[in-house]
Amino acid sequence: MILIADQERSKIKIAVLYDDEFILHNTGPNHPENPDRLSSVINFLKKDSKLQPNLIWPTFGYASTDVISLAHSKEYIQLVKRESEKLAESNTKLSTGDTVISKHSYQVARKSVGAITEGVDQMIQGKASSAFVFSRPPGHHATKDRGMGFCIFNNVAIAAKYLQNKYGINRILIVDFDVHHGNGTQDIFYSDNTVFYFSIHQHPFYPGTGRPDEKGSGEGYGYTLNIDLPKGAGDEEFIHGLKSQLIPAMDKFKPEFILVSAGFDAHENDLLGQLKYTNNGYRKATDILSTIAEKYASNRLLFVLEGGYEPTNIKEASESILNAIISKNQKLTGR
Repeated sequence: MILIADQERSKIKIAVLYDDEFILHNTGPNHPENPDRLSSVINFLKKDSKLQPNLIWPTFGYASTDVISLAHSKEYIQLVKRESEKLAESNTKLSTGDTVISKHSYQVARKSVGAITEGVDQMIQGKASSAFVFSRPPGHHATKDRGMGFCIFNNVAIAAKYLQNKYGINRILIVDFDVHHGNGTQDIFYSDNTVFYFSIHQHPFYPGTGRPDEKGSGEGYGYTLNIDLPKGAGDEEFIHGLKSQLIPAMDKFKPEFILVSAGFDAHENDLLGQLKYTNNGYRKATDILSTIAEKYASNRLLFVLEGGYEPTNIKEASESILNAIISKNQKLTGR
């Protein structure tokens, strides 16, 4: 067991990144990606007496276009700005795909990127042991020059590039357990051997990508790993995929930092997904990821919300993940 000195224990906190401005991204009535997704979990985290002593709530600003352009073309960034800011009170779809935008969407998306880069800063600078970003809109469907699938900017992809550019972190693992394949994240890193992209998702399902034979190209061949699951698969298949394929791959790759695209639309009873994960499944998955992080990544594990369209599921699954991290931290500190 690794024992941490008393003066270091104050740093064993989970940074929760949230801002009320995330509510301003207006997707219109009856849209599944709406502000209620965040309200329930944030209200719970701010009031729960058991979790509160383990959490910190850093403030953050808007990401610069230079940071966003680490993963997106400047032309696409300007397109989002232009199409968002020309709107009044109405909303419309982004011209690149099936993503609703409103007049505040560009600024909200910039702040979402600011949240995940602040989470990175908190961890690398030793202010937090791990982080959970509760932002919207989600990001993993966004490619370099196209927003789609409710996504505008690809938060995890930008975070990976940010880690490499600012901190010189060379090997990064991105784990995506959203019910939908993160085609945008895969596309951005498909020929990159410094970022390993792992996705476990439902198939057949939107967006249709993510088959096991999609393994990367060029220098990136072998650094993309997809597991597709049939409708109705649950915790057993989820955890088996992590144990049988992710763990052996990471024993070879040895990641220095782990980013998690935490979509909760694979949770049972989600509005869109058709998988059957439970809160216990998310906790077990976190235990596995925490073990990989402890072994190779100096315990650095950052979650960012992707999909998930039933507020109670998001609240309960997030609680399970946070409790799993807290338990790991307590073991590390000898408490």
